[in-house]
Amino acid sequence: MMRNLCLNNLPEVSAWNAANRTNQTALIYEDRKTTFGEFEKYSNQVAAGLDLLNVKPGNRVAILSKDVDYGYEILFGCAKSGSVLISMNWRLSAREIKYILNDGDAELLFVQQEFVGLVQEILPELPSIKKIITIDGDGSGYPDYQSWRDTFPALNSLSFKPTEEDVVLQLYTSGTTGKPKGVQLAHYTFFRLLHNMYSAGDKWMDLNDQDILLVSLPMFHIGGLWWAIQGFISGSTSVLIDVFIAWKVLQLIEKYKITKIELVPAMLGFCLSEPACQDTDFSSVKAILYGGSPISDVLMRKAAGKFQCDFFQIYGMTETGNMAVCLRPEDHDSNGAKRINAAGRPLPGVEIKIADPLGQQLKAGEIGEIYIKSPSVMLAYWKNNEETERTLANGWVRTGDGGYQDQDGYLYICDRIKDMIICAGENIFPAEIEAILCEHDGVAEAAVIGIPDDLLGESVKAFVVLKPAATLKSRELISFVRARLANFKGPSSVSFIEELPRNPSGKVLKRVLREPYWTGRRRAVN
Repeated sequence: MMRNLCLNNLPEVSAWNAANRTNQTALIYEDRKTTFGEFEKYSNQVAAGLDLLNVKPGNRVAILSKDVDYGYEILFGCAKSGSVLISMNWRLSAREIKYILNDGDAELLFVQQEFVGLVQEILPELPSIKKIITIDGDGSGYPDYQSWRDTFPALNSLSFKPTEEDVVLQLYTSGTTGKPKGVQLAHYTFFRLLHNMYSAGDKWMDLNDQDILLVSLPMFHIGGLWWAIQGFISGSTSVLIDVFIAWKVLQLIEKYKITKIELVPAMLGFCLSEPACQDTDFSSVKAILYGGSPISDVLMRKAAGKFQCDFFQIYGMTETGNMAVCLRPEDHDSNGAKRINAAGRPLPGVEIKIADPLGQQLKAGEIGEIYIKSPSVMLAYWKNNEETERTLANGWVRTGDGGYQDQDGYLYICDRIKDMIICAGENIFPAEIEAILCEHDGVAEAAVIGIPDDLLGESVKAFVVLKPAATLKSRELISFVRARLANFKGPSSVSFIEELPRNPSGKVLKRVLREPYWTGRRRAVN
């Protein structure tokens, strides 16, 4: 285990593992296994290749790919060269991908073969891209990743030595204004919180080099990246799946004797609904980590009964470097302990405060906006000082979630102060969808909300006011949005109304639109 070692950045972790766990398996992707020794070699080769391409420290490198082992070689190669990896959501539309690549000033793009066509469609509008390398390439005219990588030396001869303050990742989150924001994460994001926990004697999930982890969240998601990097730090073996498919997850658990798993509640629900779940051997599973959205009492009881293991819930966001709050196994009482509806308590080194609209701290039990101060907090938004200042208030991250803390420090999430919708663990901002809806010639106004969905947590619902004489069907508008944004952002339903409810100053009253769907529920998030 690495908990007693002073490791502070990704290259140090890779080098230590290569020296001390040379032949132990680091990654498994499909039938391809990579040892820690091989991983160090491959990521060194990537770093050398980046250097030859004149990618300098601080330059941005992008990847558009489903989750494969090569993605982590590229991440660590970037870390060794000092460049910053932009990991993109492959489900986004061409328009969204173009925005991120241009905003991030990406110079080099690694793209999986199946997305080459999408990239070629927008390539004339990507002035910063100097080179494209395909992952699992096949006849596209661009260099293939594996062939490109293997032409470079296996020893890291670069002079760049990263510090814990250096940016290593830039992840894009949807914004309240509709434009994604680039969250800059330093090496310390993945280490400082762990150091605090270990110093406090907190073993948490006790990740160790005997564990087999299932990495089922994507690399473009802070949860997936963070979990995989914890695997490297602890010396665990990580099993990757390129796209979450419930029956495949069940097969992997049984085939590789998975010990610890990270999922969002919707994924848990899909797994439990699979017919094969009844006969799957879960005896190897010791713990499940879940987060991304609240879990229902019914799903929690069903999961606990089936997996018979420890459950950990985490709460945080990309801007806090993933987890900041954790609900431990002892609070997951199948008989309904009073803590089961809490998000948990702050982890060592993390502070929580509940504040009123002026930022003043409230008393225990009073509902306000949740602020988080964490050693893992982001550095800043990329090229966006205004949003950085709005989100980071004297070191506190404003989450936009409403909640309260009880007398014992347990945090409860009650509402969402921002309009954000969480669908199957994906954050969706209505402003982005509303802007697209209003581009349609027949739409005068639109408002988008999240409504409860027993399987996905929440689904997207649009309310639309048509222009005079315009006639439209719901499916036309849904298709219109999905042609311009990622499919998961498209509304599941559309209601046509005469006018949107507004207050005297003209602001749309989304609480009025939400009320019929949320009445009778304990909290206004699902």
